[in-house]
Amino acid sequence: MSDGANTANVIENRPFADLVIGDTARLTRTLTHKDIELFAAMSGDVNPAHVDEAFAKSDLFHKIVGHGMWGGSLISTLLGTELPGPGTIYLSQSLSFLHPVAIGDTVTVSVTVKEKKEHNHIVLDCAAVNQTGRTVIHGIAEVIAPTEKITRPRTTLPEFALFEKGRRYRRLIEMTRGLAPIRTAVVHPVDVVSLNGAMEAARENLIVPVLVGPEAKIRAAAEQGHLDLSPYRIVTAEHSEAAAAHAVAMARNGEVEALMKGSLHTDELLRAVVDEVQGLRTGRRISHVFAVDAPAYPRPLLISDAAVNVQPTLEDKRDIVQNAIELGHALGIATPHVAILSAVETVSPKIKSTLDAAALCKMADRGQITGAVVDGPLAFDNAVSLEAAQTKGIVSPVAGKADVLIVPDLEAGNMLAKQLEYLAGAEMAGIVLGARVPIILTSRADKTIARLASSAVALLLARHMSAAAKSAVVSRVAT
Repeated sequence: MSDGANTANVIENRPFADLVIGDTARLTRTLTHKDIELFAAMSGDVNPAHVDEAFAKSDLFHKIVGHGMWGGSLISTLLGTELPGPGTIYLSQSLSFLHPVAIGDTVTVSVTVKEKKEHNHIVLDCAAVNQTGRTVIHGIAEVIAPTEKITRPRTTLPEFALFEKGRRYRRLIEMTRGLAPIRTAVVHPVDVVSLNGAMEAARENLIVPVLVGPEAKIRAAAEQGHLDLSPYRIVTAEHSEAAAAHAVAMARNGEVEALMKGSLHTDELLRAVVDEVQGLRTGRRISHVFAVDAPAYPRPLLISDAAVNVQPTLEDKRDIVQNAIELGHALGIATPHVAILSAVETVSPKIKSTLDAAALCKMADRGQITGAVVDGPLAFDNAVSLEAAQTKGIVSPVAGKADVLIVPDLEAGNMLAKQLEYLAGAEMAGIVLGARVPIILTSRADKTIARLASSAVALLLARHMSAAAKSAVVSRVAT
């Protein structure tokens, strides 16, 4: 008899000639939610997006858990590794699933030799009993037992982790349900990618596009992409520079609530935005934020600035931090944890970013930065990993749980964002803050979900800015 607890470095079979009626093998396992997620993903019967609280209530969940498919797989494991073991050929099985197996249940599975037949066939009784002694699965299996002794190394199975790409972006989009879409000037959408991106956001009720640019080129792009322009207003502008200026004027006059970059350079659009006379300047410096959906990170993540401010001064960084904090508020993060990044965790006069980090933290202490918990300098690993911070003895209210990463300069931010995207499977949604209206920056390489997320972020931010402005008016009236 085997108890399934063989901890040796090898597994061995039981050849047909060595088997005796009554031989038994067992193994015990506890069902976890991780098992269900992995089983569902491997089976292909469920979109991993539904493996959450909603999935736990779904029909598929009850099919997998309630009817014991997981328990049935354990029986197969026992037959293939213990009794008869390696070399076994599975012929048939007939199992009755008598009672549900739920997350947290501990199940002991057993197989017992019931009959030896011709041609090395073996019939086995199969059963699974839960922690209360109740039989949850019962039946028989027939296999062809191996005829020769086989010994194989016991392979250490790899660790599996299920990461669902785009989950947080879908939640962002869900947060916009019930909000009126924002009228958005799409600047110079003269290629299929930018034009289709605006229309996708419109179909999700995130924006109402106003297409600003050369009408003939816009229509040519629509024809090339088989896109219907009839629902959308076109505002004619001769070229990309004129389109940027016209879109900015529309935002300044209140005709639109946001801008979306089309097929033009970011610098060209932002030049019109920051124009001192005709632009959309506020009292704060504009900055870019990536809203990152990093599948392996347990919370939303914002990175700034990776696209606008090349080598920001300390004063610039104060605005960069405050812009990111207010975006965090708009996205439902009540008190963002802001990590000011550097290469090290100690302040050194030889590394300017550590001095800036120390100054920014003191600004937060003195109320020059508000609405968040700010700490730094922190290296990237300590900002996102509590284990790394504890190993280094770093005591910080932000370490290991940063919601916002403030990078030293554009180069560092751009490299960090691209590394997360291409090596860690993250998605990037981009937006420019600090102007009178949100500015949606999309890339030709962006996937649909990232484009929609950028529009969702803009919608949430616009409504947050509007609510804040109304609150400020009420406050002034009250005083």
